[in-house]
Amino acid sequence: MEENVNRPNLLNLHDYDLSLNTEKGPVQVLNKINITLNEQETVGLVGESGCGKSMTALSMMGLLSNKIIAEHQGELLWRGENLSSACNQRWRELRGKEMAMIFQEPMTALNPVLTIYEQLDEVLKEHSSLGNQDRRKKISDLLGKVGLRDVESKLDWYPHQFSGGMRQRVMIAMALICEPDLLIADEPTTALDVTTQAQILRLIKNLQSERKMALLFISHDLDVVGFLADRVVIMYAGEVVEDLPVEQLESPAHPYTIALQQARPRPGKANVDFEPIPGTLPQPGSILIGCRFRDRCAKANKQCEINPPWQGHNHRHQVRCWHPKI
Repeated sequence: MEENVNRPNLLNLHDYDLSLNTEKGPVQVLNKINITLNEQETVGLVGESGCGKSMTALSMMGLLSNKIIAEHQGELLWRGENLSSACNQRWRELRGKEMAMIFQEPMTALNPVLTIYEQLDEVLKEHSSLGNQDRRKKISDLLGKVGLRDVESKLDWYPHQFSGGMRQRVMIAMALICEPDLLIADEPTTALDVTTQAQILRLIKNLQSERKMALLFISHDLDVVGFLADRVVIMYAGEVVEDLPVEQLESPAHPYTIALQQARPRPGKANVDFEPIPGTLPQPGSILIGCRFRDRCAKANKQCEINPPWQGHNHRHQVRCWHPKI
């Protein structure tokens, strides 16, 4: 993997808190999130379902409605510009053109009553001055690039006429049509079969390298993240608990990251036991004091009732724990 530490910052979440409105009142879903993406860097965001990965991504894209946000604090910096209080017009200027997102389920993300050409053309009209013929050529070329065959005959197809894998390729084309500097992929292969997963992952990796984009890849699959990422950020219960280079992913320091490693089956090692993590994630809205993982951690002691500090193994490997593995 390439070294990214000297590349300029592209996006930075700094001490970012987020609470959402619910029927039971405000519920905190993100707590003091610190994540940095550098230009052309690939970062994997990992954690169990419900740990806050998607909320982090939606916050980065400005896709959470003000009606559901009870409170947010901290900074969301895009090339140094603080977007924490950006207006809708500013977000519309950025989304699609400078940053874009691929969602987990394209059937719910694509408009069922518009053809794929109409949907891609809508994005280009918003962010480019190309004429009709040039837009059509760009759309056709990109759909071919992401692996659609007989493109011209499929431009007037609706989303339901494509297979799941082809719909995901359309979503990738829609995200890349304006050549953004940041692509966020939120578990884009979860609903696909193994063969199609591999094809989509290779496609994303190749396009990211070719177009020199930064990539935030969200997943619960450590093997997939290990294939794609330069750096890995581990989340638990709305907090970042470890930030490490991908080459150190097999020897992490935080007990939760170690537990994630031990909980995954190893191909070709049927005789090696894998250990599910005991217990469950804290429910959103729970009053959490000290280390949020302590109720599931074998190393927990009285000290863990106090919020753990960030500790640095080196400038590239940070862990939030009282008892990291050295």
